[in-house]
Amino acid sequence: MGIKAKQVAGVTSLVVLVVVALSAYHVATLVHLSLEDTSARAQMLAVAIFSRAKEVVAQGSTDPYEALRTDGGIRSMIESSTANWPNVTYVAIVNKDGVAVAHNFVSKEGKWLAKQEDFEPKATAGPWVQIGAVYKEDRTYEISLPMNDERNTNFGEIRIGVSTTLVRSDLKKAVRATGGAILVALAAASLVAMLLSQWMLRPIHVIQSGLSRLGRGELDVTLDLKEEEFRDLGSSFEAVSAQLSALGRGARAEAATGEIKSGSPTDLESVMHNLEDAVALFSPHGELIFSNKSMNALHPQALDTLPADSPVRQVVERTLAGRKAQGPVSIPGLDPTDTAERLLMTHVIEDRSGRFLGAMLVARNIGYLSQVQSTLNYSRKLAALGRLMAGVAHEVKNPLNAMTIHLELLKQKLARQPVVAAAGAADHVSRIGDPGYVSPPDVTKHVDIISKEIRRLDEVLNGFLKFARPDELKLQPVRLSSLISDIQTSVAPEAGRRHITMKIECSDNLPEINADPGMLSQALLNLALNACQAMPDGGTLKLSCRTAARRRVEIDIEDTGVGIPPEHLGRIFDLYFTTKEKGSGIGLSMVYRIVQLHDGEVEVQSTPGRGTRFRLIFPEA
Repeated sequence: MGIKAKQVAGVTSLVVLVVVALSAYHVATLVHLSLEDTSARAQMLAVAIFSRAKEVVAQGSTDPYEALRTDGGIRSMIESSTANWPNVTYVAIVNKDGVAVAHNFVSKEGKWLAKQEDFEPKATAGPWVQIGAVYKEDRTYEISLPMNDERNTNFGEIRIGVSTTLVRSDLKKAVRATGGAILVALAAASLVAMLLSQWMLRPIHVIQSGLSRLGRGELDVTLDLKEEEFRDLGSSFEAVSAQLSALGRGARAEAATGEIKSGSPTDLESVMHNLEDAVALFSPHGELIFSNKSMNALHPQALDTLPADSPVRQVVERTLAGRKAQGPVSIPGLDPTDTAERLLMTHVIEDRSGRFLGAMLVARNIGYLSQVQSTLNYSRKLAALGRLMAGVAHEVKNPLNAMTIHLELLKQKLARQPVVAAAGAADHVSRIGDPGYVSPPDVTKHVDIISKEIRRLDEVLNGFLKFARPDELKLQPVRLSSLISDIQTSVAPEAGRRHITMKIECSDNLPEINADPGMLSQALLNLALNACQAMPDGGTLKLSCRTAARRRVEIDIEDTGVGIPPEHLGRIFDLYFTTKEKGSGIGLSMVYRIVQLHDGEVEVQSTPGRGTRFRLIFPEA
């Protein structure tokens, strides 16, 4: 697998993993809501039938069971249940012996009905149990409601059958949509990863091309490296190329006409000895005439001593026979002990009169290029993955907002409906809309729990988006004394409430810094408030500014609080890491991010029990 393929596979796998995780959470939520809704609806139907049954029995019929079986209202509710109530397979009223008095399948009336497993534990179980119940089993559960007369004597019960097959059928559409989202995310991630890899690997290709041109003997080679991270490398490469060009011109001016002989040191030979590339010269007969230090480490040999299938022997022999340059050829190593990947190439050597003098072999170690590629990939991947994850988080917010809106509408409907107590029933019910729709009293509680969890997830996403995609910087010269004075004014009430003494040491003569006043104020305010929270029993908060070496300015925020344990110091700037009970873990991460955006540095010193000092270092304007 090449670097490009690995990058595409890595980015795609990460995106798919995130989408699959979110999709699994989505499906589990749908299953939970579907089972909970089915249970609530079945209980409402049972309560409605029971209410009507009590009225029928209260009329004083000599045979209450016959009255229940022939009552038009009960018969209508039972026979319309499977059509109007989702996931319900049957509704039956049975006597205390389990014999069906009334059933939506008339053929089963008068017959004994086996008791099915209770559905309520499945409706309130954990997500994995619920998913297993829906997708691994095809069975019918029951929701039952005992029927008691005026003397609280049980004379039967209402049984409502609920089918997991019907529940699964209702969920198929949502699951198909989730599968489509995964496929779209996979395709989009693969396309974006391929485009990013082309863009990120361009400097490597430019460097490789420049090295190849130098290896072919071209001088004054320049690199077209527009990326800021590689400008210094391009300048160094061009300086070395120019130096080699000057040395080559001087050596050619001093060199005498004649065959190349071993042991005649020149300035050019001195340069060749210090090259990182391994270089060797062969006579027209294949004898080794010269090798530099890099080639000596690879134990060069005469051609006739090398195996016939040796890449070195083959490429040099083709050069000597055809008097034409060969390569580059990629080989794993020049001998069994050499494991580094190398590019092998040869050049024809002629004197001024064009007489053939031999061949020069160059073996270039390209293993170090993988280190450059690794550094490139690491920095670019972080930026690309940050943008990608921010996009995924943004897309998750849309369904969360829709769910919040509909939950609020549901809560309003619940609040507007009167609460009706069914005489003799164990629970209260709430009517929503039509008279046949009733709700158990804990519906509002469940809605509140769902609403609370959605708000919590929305807050997490907002924090992530704010960290991954901060506002655009609006840089301008900022006077630190004014900024620190504003911070003191903002923090003073909190400091006074905690009996904290504030000390400010910031001269008006300090050089200005280029900063976004709003973002820098946010970072300093976060650190100052954190310092106050670290001193619950009072203490001293000191804010100071001073000039530093290399035209920089330092800002210190120092407290005398509880300090930071050594094992936590390495993680305080990690997103979502916090030791506070109600902390979000975003504050210090945002501080670090803001300082980075201003080309600054952060230093932290802390001693448990004695206090903490944060030092922010920024370049002068």
